[in-house]
Amino acid sequence: MDTGSAAAFDRMGTLGVEEEFYVVDGDGRPTAGSDELVYGDREPPEPLGGRIDHELFKSVVETQTPLIEDPGSVRDNVVAVREALVEHAASYDLQVAAAGLHPAAVWRELDHAEKPRYRSQLDRIQYPQHRNTTAGLHVHVGVDDADKATWVANELRWSLPPMLALSANSPFWNGFDTGLASARAKVFENLPNTGMPGYFDSFEAYESFERRMVEHGSIEDRGELWFDVRPHTGHGTVEVRTPDAQSDPDVTVAFVEWVHALVTDLAERYEDESDPDAGFGGDHGLRRELLDENKWRAMRHGEDATFVARDGESVVDIPTVVERACDRLGVEGPRFLLERESGSARQRRIRENDGIAALCHDLLLDEHGR
Repeated sequence: MDTGSAAAFDRMGTLGVEEEFYVVDGDGRPTAGSDELVYGDREPPEPLGGRIDHELFKSVVETQTPLIEDPGSVRDNVVAVREALVEHAASYDLQVAAAGLHPAAVWRELDHAEKPRYRSQLDRIQYPQHRNTTAGLHVHVGVDDADKATWVANELRWSLPPMLALSANSPFWNGFDTGLASARAKVFENLPNTGMPGYFDSFEAYESFERRMVEHGSIEDRGELWFDVRPHTGHGTVEVRTPDAQSDPDVTVAFVEWVHALVTDLAERYEDESDPDAGFGGDHGLRRELLDENKWRAMRHGEDATFVARDGESVVDIPTVVERACDRLGVEGPRFLLERESGSARQRRIRENDGIAALCHDLLLDEHGR
């Protein structure tokens, strides 16, 4: 049975970045290409070797950075993997694009991967998985204690909707404008075991849930708990799975900086308090329904959203959230994300002014990973 253990949580502050990308043709339109990139006769350039894999559709691949020990080297690692992917794709006359949803992807016209894992998911989940053309950004931060990781994941939940709002990069799905800033989040949320997780009192409670889901046949392995944040019982990390995929590596790096700072700050708070929930406005008492409401606001309005505050009584806007986060955590990433044109706004502007072909071209990664 594929479940992890508390022993995996043995290092604090390490990083891993997973990015999902679209494989596209010469016109920038999604095409079947993952078989070539993952199983082809050419070894991917380093550091991509062994760090590229299938996703559900043959038009989507996922990459992983090497284990990152120094947070200051995140950008170098992210860009190196992207450059290698672009070079590898070009050797097969393919290109790479990035967005939460590709605006030209029509799921009925795209091929699903033949990997047994995905065939099993398609058979078990049916329609919601058949149309899941999504691409996201996942950030892993190492935590050196399993209970600490579970508590940190609990506490992170309130921060996820503002993070999603600033990542919103998927207004178009199946060829039309959804009216949402992040349609990816809504499409993905139609799958089981997704969205905002509940509060787990301990690692034992999370581990028991994970084990029972496998034993009852609800999931085949721990990787199918696709929540927005989770203790990863295999890697020994807190994994944040909230943001849309991004074409600009500097945007990816800003989210990684933010997640890393949140996790390490919360880990210190856990160690400083015999009762970690005391005095910090812990999310244990914030209803799951309010967290879901905040996520909906992020999906719908992006950076124009307001959110139910941690006290459950007031609302707060994105600029306020960003200023508080930057001041408390000593980071600039959230401010950079707020000050730039949002991905969803940029996509709508380009499509309206220049058409779908121009938008497809704008989402392409170049030889420098952007």
